[in-house]
Amino acid sequence: MPGKETPARGNKRPLVDSVTQPLAQFEAAVHDMEEQVREVNARIDKRAGRPLWLAITFGLLLGGIFVASLFLFDELFMVFVTALVFFATLELSGALVEKGQLKNRWLLPIMAVAMPPAVFLWGPAGHLWALLASILLAVVIRFARGILDKASRPRTLSDMAVAIVVLTYIPFLGSFAIAVHAGPSGLWWIFSGVVIVVSVDVGAYVTGLSFGKTPLAPKISPKKTWEGFAGSALAALLAAGLLGTLVLGLSLWVALVIGSALLGSATLGDLLESLIKRDLGIKDISSWLPGHGGFLDRMDSILPSVAVLFVLVQIFG
Repeated sequence: MPGKETPARGNKRPLVDSVTQPLAQFEAAVHDMEEQVREVNARIDKRAGRPLWLAITFGLLLGGIFVASLFLFDELFMVFVTALVFFATLELSGALVEKGQLKNRWLLPIMAVAMPPAVFLWGPAGHLWALLASILLAVVIRFARGILDKASRPRTLSDMAVAIVVLTYIPFLGSFAIAVHAGPSGLWWIFSGVVIVVSVDVGAYVTGLSFGKTPLAPKISPKKTWEGFAGSALAALLAAGLLGTLVLGLSLWVALVIGSALLGSATLGDLLESLIKRDLGIKDISSWLPGHGGFLDRMDSILPSVAVLFVLVQIFG
């Protein structure tokens, strides 16, 4: 009709812009935040030498399985320890095979799985006899191989030595966890001991990553520092003081002695595995645990520590 004005279609645009522009700004802000987080994570991962959040996730998962097996029933904990011993031995055997220092990767892991059940069933006597039996079997098999394969005879003694070291290092030391668990209040002793050792690792990692400048043992492990060791010592003594007095019912000085002993064993265990990897020319024993390397990379501090813990239980338990 004449005189009636029709609204312009373009008048709707300011209303649309008032909705879309804030959304676009929000999306841009989220994108910038994601980029900043990725950049920070990349710097952390570069400094840490591994994907940190992935390592934390799998570390918590492994810790949860450990706690569940420990508190549910004894047989499950034995199975858990046996599985760890098997995979760690398999990893090291595989690395030795790749470097030409071992012929078969399956023989030692199969022998290794006998030790934790032997300790579970027969105690310390079973522990010792299982080690001696596995070493004897490895020696006999190596002699038989030397008879059948003349070309391998010059390596007979070195191959036997490798077998003895692997069987003693992983399944024998690892089986002390079963021996501790079987004793009086063993569940709480093994729980406290593992938490203290984990505190050593975490304390060394966090303080070494943040403040580490002075190498601890540069020829063995260049990334380990005295600042990291100081952090691990503080974490170990704090964890031992709390767990020893509140969980184990020990006096504070005994708890601190236990913390100091496990600090030493965990640090030496870590350096020992670093020495093995350095000798083999590898960074991680395997890549089976994302963010961690392999099972042995997570067990290196615990293996000698559970043996030390067994002695401490005999003294203070």
